[in-house]
Amino acid sequence: MTSGGNGVIGLVVNPVAGLGGSVGLKGSDGADVQRAALAKGAEPKAGRRAAQAVATLLARRPGARLVTVAGAMGEDSARAAAVPYELAPSGVQDNDVSTATTTAADTRAAVAALAGVDLLLFAGGDGTARDVLDAVRELGGQAPPVLGIPAGVKVYSGCFALSPATAGFVAADFLARPDSVEAEVVDLDEERYRRGLVSPRLYGSLRVPAGRAALSGRKAGSSDAVPATVEGIAREVAARLRPGARYVLGPGATTAAVGRELGLATTLLGVDVIEARAGGGADLVAADVTEGELFELVRGRETVIVLSVIGGQGFVLGRGNQQVSPRVLDEVLGGVPGDGDRLVVLATQQKLAGLGGRPLLADSGDQELDRKLAGHVRVITGYRESTIYRICAASEEFYG
Repeated sequence: MTSGGNGVIGLVVNPVAGLGGSVGLKGSDGADVQRAALAKGAEPKAGRRAAQAVATLLARRPGARLVTVAGAMGEDSARAAAVPYELAPSGVQDNDVSTATTTAADTRAAVAALAGVDLLLFAGGDGTARDVLDAVRELGGQAPPVLGIPAGVKVYSGCFALSPATAGFVAADFLARPDSVEAEVVDLDEERYRRGLVSPRLYGSLRVPAGRAALSGRKAGSSDAVPATVEGIAREVAARLRPGARYVLGPGATTAAVGRELGLATTLLGVDVIEARAGGGADLVAADVTEGELFELVRGRETVIVLSVIGGQGFVLGRGNQQVSPRVLDEVLGGVPGDGDRLVVLATQQKLAGLGGRPLLADSGDQELDRKLAGHVRVITGYRESTIYRICAASEEFYG
């Protein structure tokens, strides 16, 4: 337990952040997308992740004051965490997340209302980070440092903690040692992203706590990967297929190469399911599935989950592949989370080297499951090449 003053922490939640992830919408920006996600059965999770962060914060620093805004944009999370809080007048309505009515303007208004705190926590994704950045620019020298609680579909910006629990730990430590650094805010054009065009854009930077090791860091691109290496990984996956088994291919260029190697029309950014044939090859069972569809497709079937690594960050679970949910993982792994035959990771040697020895990370939304996954996992790095690499729960890598 660290020592020092108690301090004031602000909390802003984008309650619709991450809605599109489990239902395969590749983002949550825009009221139409949010309504479509809810219609597909998506469950809001940003508030729950924010509650986890503030519960961790207050457990580590009980004397800290938590100030937030009404309703789903903060108060509901504080109540869920069962921690004391104060409300700041913000002009933000007590929005009902089930109607997906919160807007970027609401986020900016909430940030402005909390300008006097020592540190502002915000729960959301890259789009939320952009809204916070806009509000911070308007506040100028009055703006507090901020820290993101990862709750979006895509989390490419460097201003986010590794996990909700890590955000709570970092915030608590910051109150004792208020050192800050600049971290980049990047985002994608979601319409282009849904068409398979991945082009992150730098929007600016935010002042964040100086605990760099506990922050996600900006996503590194895959454009420098040698095509022959990626093709070699795809050939190795194809060579390992077990007839009759189903394979879940997560999003990414490397897993998309597996589809090309097999002559299948898989998706770049979606989650696809294929089934290996006797005698070689595979059939596409379903493309771009939702979490519910995926669960039904793997239930009671021999299944292997094949995921790639986010360059620079090391995430395997919880970033862009929310369809691979805790219940899907439980069903596939069958109580043997460390079984290298059922969870296979793809990464070039270059991408692993870029992690500088840091482990792969899991942030599935279920901390207990993430802890069970901790240990080592097989990583295919090329044709006839693989290695065993450490994986750990994102919430415990630096504060376990």
